[in-house]
Amino acid sequence: MSPLDTSPLTALVAGQRTGQALDRALYMDPAMFERDMQRLFLRHWLCVGHASQLPNPGDYITTEYGGESVIIARGKDGAVRAMLNVCRHRGAELCAGHAGTAAFFACPYHGWTYGLDGSLESARHMPADFDRAAHALKSVTCRVIQGVIFISFAEVPLEFGHVEATLNGSLGRYGWANARVAHRETYPIAANWKLAVENYVECYHCSPSHPEYSKLHALEQPAPRIAKLNAAMEARTRALGIEVATLTHWTSANGEEAIDCFRYALYDGISTGSPDGSPVAPLMGDFTGYDGGVTSIHLGPASFLVAYADHGVIYRFMPRTHDTCEMELLWLVRADAEAGRDFDLEALTWLWRITSEADKRIIEHTARGVRSRFYVPGPLAPMEANEQRYLEWYLGEVAG
Repeated sequence: MSPLDTSPLTALVAGQRTGQALDRALYMDPAMFERDMQRLFLRHWLCVGHASQLPNPGDYITTEYGGESVIIARGKDGAVRAMLNVCRHRGAELCAGHAGTAAFFACPYHGWTYGLDGSLESARHMPADFDRAAHALKSVTCRVIQGVIFISFAEVPLEFGHVEATLNGSLGRYGWANARVAHRETYPIAANWKLAVENYVECYHCSPSHPEYSKLHALEQPAPRIAKLNAAMEARTRALGIEVATLTHWTSANGEEAIDCFRYALYDGISTGSPDGSPVAPLMGDFTGYDGGVTSIHLGPASFLVAYADHGVIYRFMPRTHDTCEMELLWLVRADAEAGRDFDLEALTWLWRITSEADKRIIEHTARGVRSRFYVPGPLAPMEANEQRYLEWYLGEVAG
């Protein structure tokens, strides 16, 4: 029997009660973390960035999930590829920094060099019959949809067609394929990755914890109270001649990736997520005016996308260990927008910086409490319905 199918973990998952937070061991057990990695992060699609981070051949970024480091690079042919950041000789890491530009990748240990496509170009003093073609870097499946880069470690990735169609019909209207990253911020969090994601997927905490967000976004209210605001938002969107795709497909049944693409209203008179709700950057994509709405996309275990009419935000959660993770934010603007001329960077990033700083504190406070031997999970509130759905999906993914 595989270590991931051992009865204690399976029994732990099976014993979770519907409508309640997770048991302490699901956050604290290193074996559970490994199970999360195997059944979620090494199986599902993960957002790793935006194509504008790789404008030219040779540009690359790196990312890491639970010790698995990946290079994402633009090749000489313009294609974006992903490869494990592991030399095929004796395993040394090739790229140590987050981003850079290279004509090739050279192992700092013994000097093996690889092309931007991962092919082994040279291996010093190897015998004449050495097969370089058999020792290329291990490739990772990579897709670019509307400028957003996704990878899958799986040998046979989950079906992505419905996700692609939804992203084309949503992010496509916001012009994300013709956007660029204006700013990047990373927050190390001393907590299990699930505590970070659970915090993101519910807005029950928004009113007490995020007054800046809550004065702008109607999502801080229970759903029945914002139905009229959402209907008015959709009418304004249609009046602009725009139809934004939505889809709730929060299941991995039949080998398909899970996605929830939904829209919600800002309060009346609010144009975007900014200090006072006023526009902060040039309109993007098909938008010729402000509809007073937001499109939010949850995809797989830890990838989240937020689209306003004038800017966007990519939210990524990356497990490090069983009790640490990272949260990365990328702010997007129209490709031709320049800081200082077309937008003020402080105003553009203000809302999600102040919100993320508060989230880091909240998540770490929660982690300290969950570490207590006396922690007992409590019931979820009605406004945590999205978290309940996420937890049910999560438990199904890691079940025996």
